[in-house]
Amino acid sequence: MLYTSAFVLTLEHIGSGKVREIYAVDDERLLIVASDRISAYDVIMPREIPDKGRVLTGLSVHWFDVCDQPHHLLSTDPADVPGIGEDARSYLAGRMMLVRRAEVIPMECVVRGYLYGSSWREYSSGGGPTTEHLPAGLDQGSKLETPIFTPATKAETGHDENLDEAGARALVGDDLYEYLKQRSIALYEMGNAYAAERGILLADTKFEFGRVGDEVILIDEILTPDSSRYWPAEEWRVGGTIPSFDKQFLREWLDKQPWDKEPPGPDLPDDVVAGIRHRYVEAYERLTGSSFDDYLSGGRR
Repeated sequence: MLYTSAFVLTLEHIGSGKVREIYAVDDERLLIVASDRISAYDVIMPREIPDKGRVLTGLSVHWFDVCDQPHHLLSTDPADVPGIGEDARSYLAGRMMLVRRAEVIPMECVVRGYLYGSSWREYSSGGGPTTEHLPAGLDQGSKLETPIFTPATKAETGHDENLDEAGARALVGDDLYEYLKQRSIALYEMGNAYAAERGILLADTKFEFGRVGDEVILIDEILTPDSSRYWPAEEWRVGGTIPSFDKQFLREWLDKQPWDKEPPGPDLPDDVVAGIRHRYVEAYERLTGSSFDDYLSGGRR
């Protein structure tokens, strides 16, 4: 089943993710469409979050401009997609990226500036691949002295698997490993500094890269609430749970439900849907300094 508009099916559908659909445009370009789907615990929820895909696309476009590094984005204008009608263009507006085809590098480049989430669980239970170099005595939410690079395998289905340094080097080679590590940490530091000026902490994030010939470029999304953990700076504290602009609100609600974490997920009530949408939109507006309503009405690239 495809979750995007039936109008785009004149293009060859070549892949689906939890959120995105990918279509072939020609030998050099792909169309990536961000749906409004939301997942948790690797299960896609039966109800979508209105405009979530547009938040992800709008923020990615913003960050591609800010980071000023080689990336895959060519256009977000539906008029540049061949062979589709006006109804399809309306659906695609704000949620599509026309991108360069790239050979995907099969490693998630995760950078962490704070000890939280899976890395905190690993650290507090004795350590492992993502925390093997950290000092003793840290607590949940601790700011790390320097950001750490904790790559993972890029899984087609299910969970990505954390890699230790030796495993990551074996996967992509020493030279590419060092290049991706340095570039990812630099991107994290840029994003964190930019967000901090707007009252937000970038706790951790992941980047994906691909090759176009000899060039290594950023692909997929970048620094969105789906690929990053953002905290309101005023609510950061060490030693406990920190509110965030990502799917934490959904996970906390799910944890209170009689659900076994297997498909199908429970239906989401209106207040939960509204709460998730509010957090995504707030992230967009605080990070970009722009109105999301303006983005929806056409004030986009």
